[in-house]
Amino acid sequence: MYVDPTLVPPTLADALRERAKRAHRGFTFVRSDASERYMSYPDILKEAERRGAALYARGAKKGDRVALVIPDGDEFVLTFLGAAISGLVPVPIYPQLSFKNVEGYHDTVSHIVSAAGAQLLVTTETTAPYVEPVKARASVLREIVVASSFADQPHERVDVKVEPGDLGFLQFTSGSTSKPKGVAVTHGNLAWNSQCFIQQGLGRDDTDVGVSWLPLFHDMGLIGFLIGPVFTDIQVVFIPTANFVRAPRVWLEALSRHRGTITYAPNFAYALVTKRVKDRDVAELDLSCVRHAGCGAEPIQARTLREFADRLAPTGFRPEAFLPSYGMAEATLAISFGDRRGMGEKARGLRTDVVVQKSLEAGEAKAAAPGSEGSQELVNCGRAFPHHEMRVVKPGSFEPLPDRQIGEILFRGPSMCNGYFQDPEKTAESFKDGWLHTGDLGYLVDGEVFICGRSKDLIIIRGRNFYPGDIEWAVSELPRIRRGNVVAFGLSVNDEEQLVICAEAFQSDAAGLIEEITQLVNEQFALNVHHIELVPQGALPRTSSGKPQRRKAKDMFVQGAFAKMRNKGTTEAAT
Repeated sequence: MYVDPTLVPPTLADALRERAKRAHRGFTFVRSDASERYMSYPDILKEAERRGAALYARGAKKGDRVALVIPDGDEFVLTFLGAAISGLVPVPIYPQLSFKNVEGYHDTVSHIVSAAGAQLLVTTETTAPYVEPVKARASVLREIVVASSFADQPHERVDVKVEPGDLGFLQFTSGSTSKPKGVAVTHGNLAWNSQCFIQQGLGRDDTDVGVSWLPLFHDMGLIGFLIGPVFTDIQVVFIPTANFVRAPRVWLEALSRHRGTITYAPNFAYALVTKRVKDRDVAELDLSCVRHAGCGAEPIQARTLREFADRLAPTGFRPEAFLPSYGMAEATLAISFGDRRGMGEKARGLRTDVVVQKSLEAGEAKAAAPGSEGSQELVNCGRAFPHHEMRVVKPGSFEPLPDRQIGEILFRGPSMCNGYFQDPEKTAESFKDGWLHTGDLGYLVDGEVFICGRSKDLIIIRGRNFYPGDIEWAVSELPRIRRGNVVAFGLSVNDEEQLVICAEAFQSDAAGLIEEITQLVNEQFALNVHHIELVPQGALPRTSSGKPQRRKAKDMFVQGAFAKMRNKGTTEAAT
């Protein structure tokens, strides 16, 4: 299928000004107290221009990076757009709202500010105390600006031309395996990816309304529900992430009230809703409006989505709305989408591949009968967009593997970023000969991709390959384990790789639970567990986007940190 790149403006600056020519669409910001603020596109443009001019008044110039540590949706959106349409380069950073592990937070923010070369950092009165110490640690940082000060700036427009090849923003990776790296995303990358995933992937129409609680400092929330909709003229309702975490039903209520047609979430969010939504909540909702319920950003479990669909069936939610996806920051956002063919009989929704589990250990995916003993179900994440290409290769090679052979996933196309900001060494590791080496393992079937796991996380025991996500999910299903709070990794013991599992458990008989986990892993994977560490609630380290930090968890285990927590009876989280 041909994708016409002229369907969207060439830069985010052009896109916002094009949207502002019509006042009938805009953004709705839900505040923490559930009140709402609606802003039309003309109002958004006017305020964005004001903020861009305010940043220039503080000495910024085209191409300068501006760090953003802003928890409030409207303040973030207006400041981000103000910087981007004025030729500046916003650098989103996750906000910290408590002094818990604040030293680690200061280290992360200082690293990002220094790596980006950001001379200005914009924050709010609420978050200012948590970022003030960064000024002493990051010598490049010249000033910390509180966003409320922009109100004193008269409306002006910076006279600067933004080009497609200019940096649109820096997306620092979440650092699940290393220190965050700044992915250099151009306006052209944003235009291409937005056109692909919204126009071609979602089949945008004029009735669409996006509803999102996703953090705006990460790519799925930022590009999926702010940048993409600006390029393609879609209304969006933004819910504070904290509101969703406290009460997942607010997501469903917003979809029902605003007649949301497009929403997205990681796998864990669908599981959380299924677990916590009440019968009375379900009875009051109408989710028949949802055309696309996307899922991505972490391994997708078919069972989770089916349970969600079953739980929400009385609301009119249709399982055909599910849209599994695959993407990463280095590809701007989306790499592949599940097959979208409208609603009803032609809809594909959730599609899976049932394979012989043991075949995965040998690096292939042999088809198996659904429900057969020793089988495993993997979710189809669709095919690459037009003008883009995926390839699965043997690690260290560029030669494509046959279908159902597991290897590293490579990607290329106009959505692929140029590399990491001012980091040629890391860029050379991941971007080779025009291809992005994703570090993800998977296989293709007729051009559609199935994700198995990360190559760096692969556990190899006596020549058999194990994907930690599979083990983690199986253990998470035990009733006394906190679902989604399990980390599995390999550890060299006497020159032989062994399996270690760390899990957050509810109060229970530790010895009995360890035996239960041991038996489960042995039965499902024919694998002995070297050690099982039951850790306090909140102890497992996670990235700012909620992904498990397996490498950090492994380091903590080796250093005895979990054992010390257990002995002291502490529940202090490792973040």
